Amino acid sequence: MLFFGKHYREVWATPVQVPVLNPTTEMGGLKFEKRGGGFQTTSATVESQEGREYALRTLDKDPYRTLPKVLRHTFVLTLVRDATSAANPYAALTVPPLAQAAGVPHTHPRIFYVRPGETGLGAVSEDMQGKLVMLEEKFDGAENLTPAFGNAVDLADTDDVLAERYASPTHQIDQLAFARARLLDILIGDWDRHEGQWQWAVYAQNGRTLYRPVPKDRDQVYFRFDDGLIPWLMSRKWAVRKFRTFRPRYEDIPGTVRNAHFLDTRALPEVTAAQFQQLATDLQRRLTDSVIAVAVRQLPPPIYKLEGEYIAKSLRARRDALPKAAQEFYQLLAEHVEVAGTDENERFVTERLSDSTTRVSVYRLPEKKGQTVDPRPFYQRTFRTQDTKTITFYGLRGEDEFVVQGNVNKGIRLNIHGGPNEDMVVDSSQVAGGKRRTFYYDTKTGNELTEGPSTVDRRRRGVAAHAYDREGY
Repeated sequence: MLFFGKHYREVWATPVQVPVLNPTTEMGGLKFEKRGGGFQTTSATVESQEGREYALRTLDKDPYRTLPKVLRHTFVLTLVRDATSAANPYAALTVPPLAQAAGVPHTHPRIFYVRPGETGLGAVSEDMQGKLVMLEEKFDGAENLTPAFGNAVDLADTDDVLAERYASPTHQIDQLAFARARLLDILIGDWDRHEGQWQWAVYAQNGRTLYRPVPKDRDQVYFRFDDGLIPWLMSRKWAVRKFRTFRPRYEDIPGTVRNAHFLDTRALPEVTAAQFQQLATDLQRRLTDSVIAVAVRQLPPPIYKLEGEYIAKSLRARRDALPKAAQEFYQLLAEHVEVAGTDENERFVTERLSDSTTRVSVYRLPEKKGQTVDPRPFYQRTFRTQDTKTITFYGLRGEDEFVVQGNVNKGIRLNIHGGPNEDMVVDSSQVAGGKRRTFYYDTKTGNELTEGPSTVDRRRRGVAAHAYDREGY
C-alpha cells in the first residue's frame, strides 16, 4: 500500500446487499435498445414501458481496451486498472439529495445485481451477468423530459448547444445555472466534468432559446488517489494535475476544474465575482448539515460504516469554505476571458472606463437592410483590471464591428480576432505612456482598421488569424 495507496479498495471488496435486476418487471419491463460506446464499462440504453430511456452500465471498469495494444499486456495495464479503486463505486448515490437541495438537475441512480444466466438485457446480457450495475435516467431528447424540467421543450447534448450558441445571439446558455452546477462539482470533488458529461434542458423564452445544464455521469465524486507514493507523484501539478483527492479542505482548484476548462471558458464568460459569491453563499444556506447527513446515508450500510462519517465531515468543511473556493475559481476564469460572437453580424463595444474597470457590450446588427433587432446587448460585463489580464474577442462569421474607446493610465490587453467575413475595427482608445493594448488579428484583405495610439496591427495571411475552437477537439 505504500507505493499504490489504499484508495477505496476496502469499499470495492466489501459485500453489499442490493436488489436483483429483473428486466421483465422493472418499471413495467425494460427493453434493450443499443449497446453503449464506453470502453471501460459495459453499458447499454434500455427503454421502460412508458417509453423513457435509461442508461445501464457496470460499476466495475476495465481499462484494457483504452490502452494501445503494445501496453495491454504490460505493467501499465496493472497500474491503470489499479487506479479504478480510486473511485468510490457508490458515490453517485449520494448526489441526488445534494443536487436537489442545491437547485441543480440530477438523475436518480440505483444499483442492482444482474444474476448469472440473465438473458433479458439483449446484446449486453452475457457481459453483465453476475455483476453490479447502475441504472439511471438518460436525459436525451424531448421524449425523456420529466416534470422536473418545467416547461422545457427538449434535451440536447453539448455539441448541439454550442453549435446553436455560435449560430445566433438568440441562443444563450444560462450562465448562472451553469456556475451553480460547477460550484456543486467543486464541492463534491467531481473533477471529470468535460463537455461530454452534460446534457442541456432547452427553454423557449420570448423569441430566444435558453439552455440550462443537466449534469450526468458522477463516477469521480469523492475521488481518493494520492494516498500512495506512485499516485502521489502522478497527481503533482507538473504531472496529471486533474487527479485531485477529496478531503475536508480544497487543495487545488485549478486541478479540480482542469478537465472542464474548455466548457467553463465558453459557458461562464459573463459571470462576475459578486455573482459567484452570491451563488456560493446560497449553496451554503441550502446544503445544511441535515441535507448532507441524508445524502451520505444513501450509501449502502456497510459502505457508510467504512466511509460515511469521513465523507459527511468533509462535505461540511468544504461547504463552509465554498465562498473561498468560488473566489479562486472566479479568479482562474477571470484572468483570461474569451468573448465569442456568433455567425451573425454583431458590434463589440469596449469602453475603458477607468484604470480599474473596462466594460464590454455586444449587440446584434441587422442581417439585411430594414431588419429590426433588439437594441439591448446580449452580452455585457464590467471587468476589473486587477482580475483580468486579457480579453480575447472572436467575431466568428458575419460582418462584425469592434469599437474600442476611452483614455486611461492602464488597461486590460484586448485581442481582437475578426472572422472569415469583412469586419471593421475602430480603436480610439489611449493608454498612457504609449502602451499598446489593442491587438487586431485577422487576414490582410477585406477588413477595415482605424488605428489609434494603442493599436497593434497583427493582420496576416491565412485563416489561422481568426480560427476559433467551437467544439473542443
